[in-house]
Amino acid sequence: MKSSPTTIVVAALTVAVFIAPDAARAQTAASSIFQVVHTPNENFNNGLQAASASSPSDVWAVGQSTIHYDGTTWTAFPAPMIKGDNTSNLAGVVDISPTLAWAGGTVDIGEGSPGQVIEQWNGTEWSVYPGPQFAPGDQPSIKAMAGTSANDVWAIGSLLGDDEQQLFFLFEHWDGTSWTATAAVSGDAFLFGASADAPNDAWAVGFNGAENDNSRTLALHYNGTSWKAVFTPSIGQGANQLNGVLALAPNNVWAVGFSTSVAPPKEAPTTTLIEHFDGTSWSIVPSPNVGPHSIYQSNRLFGLAANSPTDVWAFGSYFAEDGSEQQLTLLEHWDGTSWTIEPSPNPTKKSVDFISDLLFAGVVPSPGNVWIFGAEDEAPYDATLAIHTATGSSF
Repeated sequence: MKSSPTTIVVAALTVAVFIAPDAARAQTAASSIFQVVHTPNENFNNGLQAASASSPSDVWAVGQSTIHYDGTTWTAFPAPMIKGDNTSNLAGVVDISPTLAWAGGTVDIGEGSPGQVIEQWNGTEWSVYPGPQFAPGDQPSIKAMAGTSANDVWAIGSLLGDDEQQLFFLFEHWDGTSWTATAAVSGDAFLFGASADAPNDAWAVGFNGAENDNSRTLALHYNGTSWKAVFTPSIGQGANQLNGVLALAPNNVWAVGFSTSVAPPKEAPTTTLIEHFDGTSWSIVPSPNVGPHSIYQSNRLFGLAANSPTDVWAFGSYFAEDGSEQQLTLLEHWDGTSWTIEPSPNPTKKSVDFISDLLFAGVVPSPGNVWIFGAEDEAPYDATLAIHTATGSSF
């Protein structure tokens, strides 16, 4: 799943220079506590966008492919309607047990398409599961999932109503019996990430405003009764966006994305944005960047995974400074005091002329056992990407 650079952001800590791709790959792979793990590819495009686990021997990673780890081996399992054709993907997954998991995403957006898809794993195979009913012509899409139990699963996304083409926030909930949906007018706003640590404590994040222009960060909180917006800060005058969120406790929530210093038509690279909720308010926590040494060298974070409150990982990618649009993985670590960039491997073969390695999703099935997933560009297709550490932290 290729991703284009966004040429709009702020100056931040300068920590590295983009060096030749082969040298950068060798340097990060040699010193990283993470190792690349082989994962299968079942489709033409196979990027992984979400992950969940019920145990170290029951891990799912989904996106344009759907793969499972049994503690020893990764295996691809077909998911109905997900064909690796860039018109369908699973954007969220919640793993309850080896015999029960949920996944949701979007299929063939456009007139006459189902829009969203909800799928259930029964221990043997994935099948489409009936979701909420929508009006003819409505276009629902699922962008993330979160859950705390077999009776508490959320699917978060957007609904484009056929009536006057109005855009809504979409919240779908599984209570153990059926899926129900609620929608709220969103205007020009979208949700991309979700996390829950209790039935009365869930978060969804994204952005509000024109994408890649002057958008502002956005967070909504579920208190057990309703979803309500909670103020989040933004940086600069250009695009700000939150892509991922991780709720560790009611007073300990992280969100990541990117920010920008200027709005178009001026150009600047995007830089990392990390925010923290302490139970009362959200605040920006300083986060490092590779460079940026040019307007092309954008840094972006897509997701989070935590081993403990003082051992949290954020991940994404950064672009080459030469404008080639090549990307390498970006990995950042919180030790309880500050965020630092940590070495991360880039698995694309040395023979490949164009490097595009990105990290999108992570999960910690047991203490010290960290999996992070994404996509690598292995022409002519995008391949699944997984990196793993059993040491939990480099500290």
